[in-house]
Amino acid sequence: MAPHFVFPQNLRALEEENEDETADYNNRLYAKNPVDITLMRPVQLEEFVKGVAFDLSDKELFCIEEQAVFDQVYSLIRGFSNLAPSCKLNLVESLRSNLSVLLPNVDSLSRVSQGQDDDAPVLDRLTSYRNAFKIYTFFLMHIILAEESNTSSNNNQKVTATTRKKQPMNSWNWESQRTRILNLIANSLEINLSLLFGSSDPDENYLSFVVKNAFSMFENATILKDADAKESMCRIIGTCATKYHYTAQSSASILHLIHRYDFVVIHMADSVSWAEKKYADGTLASSLIREIGRTNPKTYVKDTVGAENIGRFLVELADRLPKLISTNIGLLVSQFGGESYKIRNALVGVLGKLVAKAFNDIEGEVSSKSVRLRTKQAMLEILLERCRDVSAYTRSRVLQVWAELCEQHSVSIGLWNEVAEVAAGRLEDKSAIVRKSALNLLIMMLQHNPFGPQLRIDSFQATLEQYKKKLNDLEPEIPSESVTTDNDACHGDGEVDNVNTEAVGKEQQESLTDSCLPHIVEGIADQDSSVPDVGNLEQTRALVASLEAGLRFSKCVSVTMPTLVQLMASSSASDVENTILLLMRCKQFQIDGAEACLHKMLPLVFSPDKSIYEAVENAFITIYVRKNPVETAKNLLNLATYSNIGDQAALEFIVDVLVSKGDISTSTISALWDLFCFNVTGTTAEKSRVALSVLCMAAKSSAAILSSHLQDIIDIGFGRWAKVEPLLARMACIAIQRLSEEDKKKLLLSNGNRVFGILESLITGFWLPDNIWYAAADKAISAIYTIHPTPETLAAELVKKSLSSVFDCTGGDELQNDTNSASILTTVQVSKLGRYLFVSSHVAMNQLVYIESCVRKIQKQKIKRDKMAADTDTNLPKENGINAELGLAASEDAILDTLSERAEKEIVSGGSCENNLIGQSALFLSKLCRNFSLMHKYTELQASAMLALCRFMIIDATYCDANLQLLFTVVESAPSEIVRSNCTIALGDLAVRFPNLLEPWTENMYARLRDPSGSVRKNAVLVLSHLILNDMMKVKGYINEMAIRVEDDDERISNLAKLFFHELSKKGSNPIYNLLPDILGKLSNQNLKRESFCNIMQLLIGSIKKDKQMESLVEKLCNRFSGVTDVRQSEYISYCLSQLSFTEKGMRKLMESFKTYEHALAEDSVMDHFRNIINKAKKFAKPEVKVCIEEFEEKLNKFHLEKKEQEVTTKNAQIHQQKVGTMESFAVDKNAGEGNSESDISEESDGEVVDPSMEGMPQSENNVSKSQFDDSEEYSGVSSEVTGMEAGVVEVQSARTVMRGASKSRAKKSNMKDVKGNITASNRRNVKSKQR
Repeated sequence: MAPHFVFPQNLRALEEENEDETADYNNRLYAKNPVDITLMRPVQLEEFVKGVAFDLSDKELFCIEEQAVFDQVYSLIRGFSNLAPSCKLNLVESLRSNLSVLLPNVDSLSRVSQGQDDDAPVLDRLTSYRNAFKIYTFFLMHIILAEESNTSSNNNQKVTATTRKKQPMNSWNWESQRTRILNLIANSLEINLSLLFGSSDPDENYLSFVVKNAFSMFENATILKDADAKESMCRIIGTCATKYHYTAQSSASILHLIHRYDFVVIHMADSVSWAEKKYADGTLASSLIREIGRTNPKTYVKDTVGAENIGRFLVELADRLPKLISTNIGLLVSQFGGESYKIRNALVGVLGKLVAKAFNDIEGEVSSKSVRLRTKQAMLEILLERCRDVSAYTRSRVLQVWAELCEQHSVSIGLWNEVAEVAAGRLEDKSAIVRKSALNLLIMMLQHNPFGPQLRIDSFQATLEQYKKKLNDLEPEIPSESVTTDNDACHGDGEVDNVNTEAVGKEQQESLTDSCLPHIVEGIADQDSSVPDVGNLEQTRALVASLEAGLRFSKCVSVTMPTLVQLMASSSASDVENTILLLMRCKQFQIDGAEACLHKMLPLVFSPDKSIYEAVENAFITIYVRKNPVETAKNLLNLATYSNIGDQAALEFIVDVLVSKGDISTSTISALWDLFCFNVTGTTAEKSRVALSVLCMAAKSSAAILSSHLQDIIDIGFGRWAKVEPLLARMACIAIQRLSEEDKKKLLLSNGNRVFGILESLITGFWLPDNIWYAAADKAISAIYTIHPTPETLAAELVKKSLSSVFDCTGGDELQNDTNSASILTTVQVSKLGRYLFVSSHVAMNQLVYIESCVRKIQKQKIKRDKMAADTDTNLPKENGINAELGLAASEDAILDTLSERAEKEIVSGGSCENNLIGQSALFLSKLCRNFSLMHKYTELQASAMLALCRFMIIDATYCDANLQLLFTVVESAPSEIVRSNCTIALGDLAVRFPNLLEPWTENMYARLRDPSGSVRKNAVLVLSHLILNDMMKVKGYINEMAIRVEDDDERISNLAKLFFHELSKKGSNPIYNLLPDILGKLSNQNLKRESFCNIMQLLIGSIKKDKQMESLVEKLCNRFSGVTDVRQSEYISYCLSQLSFTEKGMRKLMESFKTYEHALAEDSVMDHFRNIINKAKKFAKPEVKVCIEEFEEKLNKFHLEKKEQEVTTKNAQIHQQKVGTMESFAVDKNAGEGNSESDISEESDGEVVDPSMEGMPQSENNVSKSQFDDSEEYSGVSSEVTGMEAGVVEVQSARTVMRGASKSRAKKSNMKDVKGNITASNRRNVKSKQR
């Protein structure tokens, strides 16, 4: 009989002789005479391989155990990498075919052994088969290891090589050979190996070898890419671990691999699930779960990669084996208490998979179903609880799991609203990823809601009321309490306590959710009086419960609309994009308030973030642009009708873009023209006006849109419909301004006189109401300056006519002479005067714009002329060069500038008084605005007058300088907030045009931030933000006023202030860093609430991101402690320090600056802030730095206690000294009044110490002097206060003493002793006085 084959530690160990005398090694097979094939020539080697292959195929299967054959095969395996491909193929095929033939022979051998009486030959044959089986397996496995090692080394060489060599033509396909070998080994494990090994399990040596090498191959990602090879490896692992009970070792290896390599997670899960399904045995999976559950949670905190891989493995396992994992989930629940959020994320994912898949079947007994339902309910409760996890990643993951469950219809109606309320609450989470997940969850819940396609609250309420009446009719004798109980049962998930309730609830949910409820809601939505019959009493109850749940869900989503509006203003792009998607879904399901929220989406088209703009554009196209052009036109009409000024600007922008892209078609434009021209029945004048406004928006990108209907614009815009809808005339003026240059020329030729006559009558006439006239006259004057060839002539006539309508005169002389007379204002109408002031000032403003446009045209013509001349004449450049040297070219520009300045100056203050009507109006206006009593009487006139005054000031610098004092007086004292708001806005324009004139008035401009009116403060914030952010105003020392607005009562003002500081922090090197100490100092001295101060400083400090700036701020803030004696200021400075992000360098600076703030450490509030700093620094500090921080903490605590003791001792000493001085004077007075009196020590206290001898004294002795009594009461009160401040120490107060015949020196000596004495001495004296 041949020696036994024992698996060695490695291949080379087969050459070692039997040195160990144990049973396994006493008679083992090893390589006695190996051949070194590296010394053979290729031809000899090929012949050698052929000979070995012939022996293996010609002899019996177990010839491999013969020493000669064994030595030859071993020699080839040892040098396998040196073999030619054909030799490799020959050897591998021989070994593989022999093993594949050997496997079925094992079964036939067992049948032969059963028919023979003599067992000896059969046992010998079994031993030979066993040896051969082990040898073939050993050699084939080593071939795989050798070839994979060779392949990986070749791949590394290919990466570094500059050229890639072609593979030889006779190269063998190793991938297919590897797959066949692995498949063969896997098949060999699945046969009845107990016949070979004589026991139920193969020997440990064999299993250890196979499993070890299989796991080593899992470390090679290249092998795992081969699906067939991977499947064979999974079979090997699963069979050994399950069939042959090699579970413990396999579990350890699997966990080791999972911790190290992330790419093996899915394949390990495949192995485990294959083993469970193949052998119906979940031992391996249970073992793995048990080991994971036993692991200390702190291990996963350190090994983050391993925690993530383990988590993924658990989720994959739960997806493949949900029922098995559900029975072992209790082993994992304890990991929820760990600090690793990755493990908690994974467990949440596991619970989601189990809820969706582990409880689907309805087979089993009632008791087992009850247990399973309880388990499911417990899982759902954990998922709801984890929505409040401390980690944002876990909260986000939970919401994602709920979204997956909703998509898979795994959430019951009873639990639906609880999940919706949790999602709605998470919309206000501080983490952006949680908010994103909450938004996606609500989107998914709307998409898969079980209540129907329309979720209007009114529809649900109407339907619910009708079915409640029907339910009452069906159960007239049943008390209302029972109905409530049934409804509650349907509401809850609580099918856990009663299995029958669960079955009924589930049946009702399936039947009503999928079929009946949506149709019923749709039917009632049409306000049909008849109620569909849904069946018996139980079904009606279920329907009522479902309708109540649907109504609750609709209200829950509707309540989130204000939060969604806030999220659209979020700095996170994901918030905005997902909010828009949710609002689109809400509009699809007709949620109340969704339409109004979508209107507030429009201003986001101006967002610099491209993703946000694209989200708005896509949403706009999806919601409002339809295939039917008429519907698109009506949608745009409705949108423009209910839009404010900001929304209209955004709508104009997006309509312009969509028209240029072609998304708004010409058919839609035609439909809008039909609405404007009243070609559609039911069109009102308002709709016509809005249609024209949308057409004007579209004309911004294509002016040709308006050219085809010029006559309609004039006839309808200024015709009889303008009297029905006054704003129609204003819109017609805007349309005229949007005309192209060619259309303007056509209009002048065809209808010029008519148009100007209409515009003139609109401006000077009185057929429009006042509230409409100002807006219409504004656009009419602008239209005149846009299309008239010489607009100044027509404008002059307009001013004269407007003046004549007010004063009934033709010139300005009478006005000039009578400006001081009060009789004029008493004989004119205030409204007419206001209109005149508006016309004159607006004409002046348009004249300024017209002059600037003319200058630009001249400059463009000059540039064009010079360019054409340069192209045609080559000598011109020399001429231009000479002109440039002589300064002639520059003089042309200077002349042009001089002329433009002169023309601008002549508008208000230039020229003669006789010819300059606007100039005379300006003088009159200045005097009119100074008549404060008259202005306060007519607030509307003051609004018009101040608006005109501001326009004149913007035009002329001299006039501006002369009236600045007046303007600031009005902006501070005007009773009308409209006037103050207008003046505040005008100050911004003045600061842009004349910055040097406004610079001395900077403080007054900042003062508008303290205005009692919210409108004025809002405009002041906007104006100052615009000036500062555009570098038109320097950030002066009054920026603290803007910081206070962060805590304004008006939320809009507060948000604008926050936005200002957010944008300011982006400029340069963050100006807030330099402004922060100054802001801190000024806010500390103002009467601000502590909470407001903290919120402001938190915002400002949070905008500083650079570590260097943070470190520098530490030093600056510490230095501010010096000289600060106010406790409140010290507390504020320490709070600001606690808000900084401390680096290692920052902590060192804090420690080095200890001397600057040591005096403030006595205060508990200051000390609390320093403790916060230390706690934050400890979390991220290195070990060596952490030691320094702990030492610093001890130093702070020690100093704090010492300071507290010193303060208490000092105060007690001072109080006691004052008492002793009072007693001394009391004793002197008493000696002087009574002589030698028999009086002992008299004590009087606040209640801490009472002298019993005082109780029986006469009244005359007790109340000696009222003034002295009052003084002592005051001191005793202070003593009581100090005593109360010292925690944990019983302070015994020194009694008030009256000494008989005590000398002054003795009193002083006693006083000094009391100051130096401690509490024990004080106690002793008081006890003695009582004994006395």
